[in-house]
Amino acid sequence: MRQFTYPDVGATDRPYPERLDGDWPEGYRGMAESHGIEAADPAAAFLALADGILSWELHRGAGLTMEPDAPRAAPGGEVVSGFGIGRARIPAPCRVVWAREALLDGAGRAVLEQRAGFGYGTLKGHPVRGEEGFYAELTAAGKLIFTCSAYSVPANLLYTIGSPVTRLTQKYVLSRYVGAARRLAGR
Repeated sequence: MRQFTYPDVGATDRPYPERLDGDWPEGYRGMAESHGIEAADPAAAFLALADGILSWELHRGAGLTMEPDAPRAAPGGEVVSGFGIGRARIPAPCRVVWAREALLDGAGRAVLEQRAGFGYGTLKGHPVRGEEGFYAELTAAGKLIFTCSAYSVPANLLYTIGSPVTRLTQKYVLSRYVGAARRLAGR
């Protein structure tokens, strides 16, 4: 099994109600961005979003190519995502560190106060070293929130030199994740 490219594995694993920002491993650039998603039925929208995150549809909806070794994110599973066009597509191999399915009540509805989603860490060949988490959250008040969090550093000197471009690309992809999350929740 290929090794992670960073030593601090698992820091994105933050079950409800832990904070999703801060307390990142030392030396990494961290971020967490949350977006409320309006829905007529937030519990049903939460289930749709959680399923979309865990089945890689969030990433595909954001315009990434996804080559997972399984149809659903699960600990130990590997995936190579790609961003760009044609030969300019950058492969980004990762392994799922943690995954959390939605919790249901006896009637098959989502329970309040929970998060579902997964986090994956980088493998050799990824442009950064670190971890990223994707969360669907259903609050105690029945609000639906999508969050993406990450901590990373450039993988090598080339990516360090290009880090301003890498940060802009990360912001762009994050905006695409938010759009995809809203579409998934609206199913």
